[in-house]
Amino acid sequence: MSAAATATILGSPSLALPAKASIDISALLPPGFPAHLESGLSWTGSDFSESSDHILVLTDTHHAEIKSALENFKRKCLDQDGDLVEPANFPLPTLGPKLKELSRDVHDGRGFCLVRGIDPSSYCVEDLTLVYLGIQSYIAEQRGRQDKRGNMLVHIVADNSTRQAAEHHRHSTKAITFHNEESGDVISWLTRSTAAAGGKCIIASAYTVYNVLASTRPDVIRTLARSDWPFAMPRFQCRPIIFYQEERLIMNFGRAALLGSEAHPRAPYLPSLTARQVEALDAIEAIAQATQLEIQTQAGDMHFINNLAILHRREGFVNGEAPTEKRHLVRMRLRSAEQGWSIPPELKADWDDAFKGTAAKHWHVEPMPLYFFPMRLQPN
Repeated sequence: MSAAATATILGSPSLALPAKASIDISALLPPGFPAHLESGLSWTGSDFSESSDHILVLTDTHHAEIKSALENFKRKCLDQDGDLVEPANFPLPTLGPKLKELSRDVHDGRGFCLVRGIDPSSYCVEDLTLVYLGIQSYIAEQRGRQDKRGNMLVHIVADNSTRQAAEHHRHSTKAITFHNEESGDVISWLTRSTAAAGGKCIIASAYTVYNVLASTRPDVIRTLARSDWPFAMPRFQCRPIIFYQEERLIMNFGRAALLGSEAHPRAPYLPSLTARQVEALDAIEAIAQATQLEIQTQAGDMHFINNLAILHRREGFVNGEAPTEKRHLVRMRLRSAEQGWSIPPELKADWDDAFKGTAAKHWHVEPMPLYFFPMRLQPN
């Protein structure tokens, strides 16, 4: 994509480089960073305007296999936690190979996929969760904790019970900006129900963002690759937003961790972002919005996105009165031992918190109160 083309897309000629007879882009980029990323992970939403290759629609045969696998797991693994759901005890003879193909595509293809066709109303909530875990185990088998309390399933629902809950992006009905989750190679969510209006899943390629900036504003790439970004969550740490290692670009950031939010105001004693850093964040958002892909989600959809290469956000939404008109997503953080990317040292602590160690794991199939804790440490 040329500088002129990217400036046209963005509607901002100021992002383009000054015209020169010859300019060595690589000399303006951080050492080792490429002038252009040639990858299937670099795309724009318009590439999928007439394509649904990223959507696997389940067939009658697939549904029969899923129900058989569910019964197999319940028969052999009675009273076992969700982390034991795996292909060996959730066999999907014809669907399984297709899901393995999707896994390769998520890791090293376009970076995302969608499995469609599950009817949430045809399963009880426990069985629906097992179906989700069973299908997901073919995409990536390792499941990560998502907070210090060990929640494995995060419920993204509107909640105005307290001001803090209503202002938290997870429980707000407002639109949120593009970001990555702080850990997890793959981010997945099951849509149990959709809002009456709005709430689309919107994704964008970090590779495309990089290519646009590399050809128009390599100085912004240098800013993003510096180690002076003062992240405040989940721990205070100064690190880059982008990394380039083993011929792969990795982007990891969230505005709330850098700027604070209504739910999590930034402590006044923490460093503030510089003007160039704010400009870099705004450039990411502008390019991502200009090249984004909007997905009209249906109840039962299972999304899988490469959290290292794909940005995601959502539009605002309005819930209805009926339970089926209230947006409810169940999110998980995943990693594949076989296909997982090498994680930069600066991110490794968050990955270890999620995927390693013996800390508690809790599998709540429904949203729990903020201060919920088990009444006992040992099972009956």
